[in-house]
Amino acid sequence: MNSTETMADLSTLTPMMQQYLTIKMQHPHSLMFYRMGDFYELFFDDAHKAAKLLGITLTHRGKANGEPIPMAGVPYHAAEGYLARLVKKGETVVICEQVGEVTGKAPVERAVVRIITPGTLTDDALLTAQQSSNLVALCFQQNQIGIALLDLSAGIFKVQQQDFKSENLPIELARLMPSEILVDEDIVDPNIIEHIKKQIDCPITKRPNVDFNLNNAQKTLCDQFAVSTLSGFGIDHLPLAKAAAAALIHYAKETQKTALPHIRSIKLEQSSDFIALDPVTRRNLEIIDPLFDHGTSLFTLLNDCQTAMGGRLLSRTLMQPIRDTAILDIRLDAIDTLLKGYHESPIRLVLKDISDIERVLSRVALGSARPRDIVQLRQACAQIPFLRHAIQPILNAQQSQLITQLNEELGDFNGLHQRLMSAIVEHPPMLLRDGNVIAEGFDAELDELRKIRDHAGQFLIDLEIQERERTGINTLKIGYNRVSGYYLELTRAQAEQAPEHYIRRQTLKNAERYITPELKSFEDKVLSSESRALAREKMLFEMLLEELRADIANLQMMSSAIAQIDLLTNFAHQARLKNWSRPEYSPEIGIQITAGRHPVVEALIKTPYTPNDTQLDFNHRMAIITGPNMGGKSTFMRQTALISLLAYCGSFIPAKSAKLGPIDRIFTRIGSADDLSSGKSTFMVEMTETSQILHHATNQSLVLMDEVGRGTSTYDGLSLAWACVIDLTKRIKCLCLFATHYFELTELGKETAIDNHHVTAKELNGNLILLHKVQSGPASQSHGLQVAKLAGIPAGVIKEAQKRLKILEKQQQQQLQSVVQNDLFAEVSLESEITTTVIEIEKSSAVLDALAELDIDDLTPRDALAKLYALKEQLNQELV
Repeated sequence: MNSTETMADLSTLTPMMQQYLTIKMQHPHSLMFYRMGDFYELFFDDAHKAAKLLGITLTHRGKANGEPIPMAGVPYHAAEGYLARLVKKGETVVICEQVGEVTGKAPVERAVVRIITPGTLTDDALLTAQQSSNLVALCFQQNQIGIALLDLSAGIFKVQQQDFKSENLPIELARLMPSEILVDEDIVDPNIIEHIKKQIDCPITKRPNVDFNLNNAQKTLCDQFAVSTLSGFGIDHLPLAKAAAAALIHYAKETQKTALPHIRSIKLEQSSDFIALDPVTRRNLEIIDPLFDHGTSLFTLLNDCQTAMGGRLLSRTLMQPIRDTAILDIRLDAIDTLLKGYHESPIRLVLKDISDIERVLSRVALGSARPRDIVQLRQACAQIPFLRHAIQPILNAQQSQLITQLNEELGDFNGLHQRLMSAIVEHPPMLLRDGNVIAEGFDAELDELRKIRDHAGQFLIDLEIQERERTGINTLKIGYNRVSGYYLELTRAQAEQAPEHYIRRQTLKNAERYITPELKSFEDKVLSSESRALAREKMLFEMLLEELRADIANLQMMSSAIAQIDLLTNFAHQARLKNWSRPEYSPEIGIQITAGRHPVVEALIKTPYTPNDTQLDFNHRMAIITGPNMGGKSTFMRQTALISLLAYCGSFIPAKSAKLGPIDRIFTRIGSADDLSSGKSTFMVEMTETSQILHHATNQSLVLMDEVGRGTSTYDGLSLAWACVIDLTKRIKCLCLFATHYFELTELGKETAIDNHHVTAKELNGNLILLHKVQSGPASQSHGLQVAKLAGIPAGVIKEAQKRLKILEKQQQQQLQSVVQNDLFAEVSLESEITTTVIEIEKSSAVLDALAELDIDDLTPRDALAKLYALKEQLNQELV
């Protein structure tokens, strides 16, 4: 049974279930947490789904259409843990709270107070310290696309508009790291959605067309920023960017059920401002996440930031290296200043005591801040004078434009600190509903209510003594019960002595009970003091949040300055700790690295790291690298890319020196993996990645290619690798490191733009010693059998392989001699040999006939793969 079917006849349900279904009808595709006392309950299909996802018990409550209503629930106080698990699975959860008072038999009023989606998270319980919650909207129109990003937890809002190319979209989305993507349900092409899903692992939410309306976008944004024009933000001429940004504002307000006062401006970006890193490159370079669970990423290695804000800024910086060398030099100047001043350690000690106020400020703005959030903000304000004091000696010794600016942006929040000290107790409870949050002395009315609540017993003792003295009746007692409330009790014999102002409240067998105006007044105060005190605390806390919202701009500036100072001091700390040096930038295309090192590998190995040089320029664009497996080819290639990336993040680099020219993209084709679920074999994945590089690399791109062509037959693979080298050097003219075991490719080293390099190794008593040193010239052999021996292949297998290797090498030598003697041309290139074979196949081939008869559109991916293998086997037989 589902809730939609039950809507047909609400009259048969209880008033509470009628209320539930009425609200649920507005959110049919989301799980609804429906508050009932101390639990959030889920009903019907939601209950079944939640029970399965969360592993909670499925029960029943009441009946609908004669059948029990499925129900599952989670405790209110532990809901955040369950919410985190649901959001991680990509679910959207509607929070429906009790907002009214209990009155008679009618159900208490309830309303949706928040909708939790993967892209709108702000609570620490739902986000890790280093995780961002990026909500991205895409607006398409003809050959243009508008892209907007909103991070509610940090107050970040930025847009761009560019020519739309479907192959470039995953690259840009990978840089933005979306947690959720919004698209127009009426316009977006389903093929684009599928293309995005294959590349980016996040939910895609379809939104109504009105949210993306181009005509209304201007007003939506102007209202948000309280301006009359958007010209100051530089986006007036970008209608699709504005429409995407407006869609984010609509969605954020709808889910948060409140205004967004911390979203005060919008930043225009261009994808050309950043070095493009496609998802494959980000994965292969292990920038944020390691390839294996036991591995270490670049981010993990570098993240010794003292604050959560600094850690997230480091993550964003590594994911989007910038191309503006002027900005980079300013960052490097600041790091240089920190290193020369030897004063970053006191700064880092102060930063360590600053909490995640970036997210605190977002919760303040959205009205979801808790008492302990305000304590964190108070503590941060207290640290600002100490932070400025730690920075000042550096500025006294050597000026830095960036550090001076950040020091000023820290501001002065001494007054706010004092205000929060007087307002909030030192150790408040987790939730405001528990009371005792507002400090004593902050509000006189609250103090009086608390005094009545906390000192009622003493008041009654004093009143009893006073009344005994006033009446002369020593047996007079003051009591209380839930039926009569407070009362003065006299025995039946003493009742005649009761003063005139005593009002009879209750007559018992042996006693009379009375009330006085004073006791009645006290009773009203005591019975309502706790609820009134809590209500007063809530009101004062909301007023305090309103005060903070009024100063949100300065507080956000302070938070941003802290994050940047943390990032810079972390970069300086890493440079000193790891002996890194400052890179240089050049307008000339090329990469010159002296004694470069792989930062992660160097940190993990116990032996000294062997540094290597990288020399690429416009006249020597490619290095073909040969040598044994495990020799360090892949490490050398990756270290070149990581050094370049770090330099364009404004960090010092693991090298003796480096001079880098402009880089627009970094591409990698490294490693082997299949994607059988999409019908792609290992070789198909390899060719797809190679195709991406050949189509999109430019003369300013850095390309790493490892073992291209190894997933197929030797001649096929060698031919492809040969052709790729030619294309990369002659047409594209990119900077490229090309690792291969095809020694035939070293013949291309005769080309002026190609250099041969090899990683060195020695054999000693039949054992292979890997030296990990990159030197000029091609390798003499691949040492494959020695590497196999190192891997533990049985000695008998190795011995048999050695015999077969000698036979094959002898046969190959004889074939080459025969070709040279019998061919009309004295010099035969591999290229001409392959071309001749292809021409012969084209003249007459059963394989070509079979291929021509194939109906490709009628084949499943699995059938196509099977047919491909069969045709390949048939072709091999023809060539024998």
